[in-house]
Amino acid sequence: MLSLSILMAGVFSITTGEFVVAGILPEVAGDLHVPVGTAGLLVTAYALGMILGGPLLTALTAAVDRKRLLLALLAVAVLGNVLSALAADFVVLLGARVITALVTSTFFAQAIVIAVRSVPPERAASTIARLAFGMNLAMIVGAPLGTAIGDRWGWRATFSFVGLGCLICLGLVAACIASPAEEPRRSATAELRVITRGPVLFALALTAIGNAGVLMVFTYFAPLLTDLAGHPSRRLPMLLLAYGIGATLGNLVGGTLYDKRPRVFQPAALGLLTAVLLGSWLAARMPLPAAVAMVLIGALGFAIIPGMQARVLGAAAAAPTLSMAVNASAYQLAAAGAGLLGGVIADSAAGPRPIYLAAAALTACALALTVRVQIRWKSPV
Repeated sequence: MLSLSILMAGVFSITTGEFVVAGILPEVAGDLHVPVGTAGLLVTAYALGMILGGPLLTALTAAVDRKRLLLALLAVAVLGNVLSALAADFVVLLGARVITALVTSTFFAQAIVIAVRSVPPERAASTIARLAFGMNLAMIVGAPLGTAIGDRWGWRATFSFVGLGCLICLGLVAACIASPAEEPRRSATAELRVITRGPVLFALALTAIGNAGVLMVFTYFAPLLTDLAGHPSRRLPMLLLAYGIGATLGNLVGGTLYDKRPRVFQPAALGLLTAVLLGSWLAARMPLPAAVAMVLIGALGFAIIPGMQARVLGAAAAAPTLSMAVNASAYQLAAAGAGLLGGVIADSAAGPRPIYLAAAALTACALALTVRVQIRWKSPV
């Protein structure tokens, strides 16, 4: 439990640096004399760093001792956040964010493998959920706290805060986490061959398609609840908090339920999520039902994630860290695609309301893919 708590703290510190940028963009833009839209490239660059750099870095470090690699990754995260805090211009800040992004998915992949290897196989999903709880906390605690620090002492203090958190975690990993037992390690080429197997590709596709709908709704959270449902903008922070609490509970409960009945839970959760998204379309202009539906979307959307990660890990057992890094890239691709498609819908004559229908269609596709995978391989993976 101590090791898992330290790894969770590491996930919290690193992912707070990812989420908090959205809350300090105006201050960054004003201080570095760039438009807000240009400052938004910090988010895009971070996502691209994770998508492209995560799997590459994970493959290149496949033979490195896991504890030493964790320490090196945290050291790079500290460096990236210090450079961000000291950046003299926007180009330097952009480069610093890319450096930090490169280690994010690799750290998460290594942490998952270390945590899962310490528990029986039937507890894999619930262990992943507890580790991912750090990401939930980054969303509902870390990002607001970092934004408040930025409001009080400036955006450079925000990155200093994140860097300090990563430095503390580095010390805890060095002092409290033992090097894992020796294990067979594959070359980068051998791990890449594992990733191209049919069950693994199906599992990765499920991550991309299954999360795209929820991510589309979350990306356009504000217009869906203000322009359509009629909530005042001042209520958005409270609604975001409710969404985050729902996501946190969904993540923890979903991991436990997947461990107990994986073949039943995952299709059931995806089917229920599809139904809630359709119901959200019907209730889009009613304030209370729309808000309740949004919390349910957060809960169900995060309930399916531990099972998806466990599915990838089970299908690619011979290449666990690379598969987790590629899975993180699939999630980021889903986020990028959801943002683009949702933007096209929101800017159309119909407005943002059809986003719910598009999200339901994508989630239904994920449900069909899940059933197809389970029928073909006759197992949860």
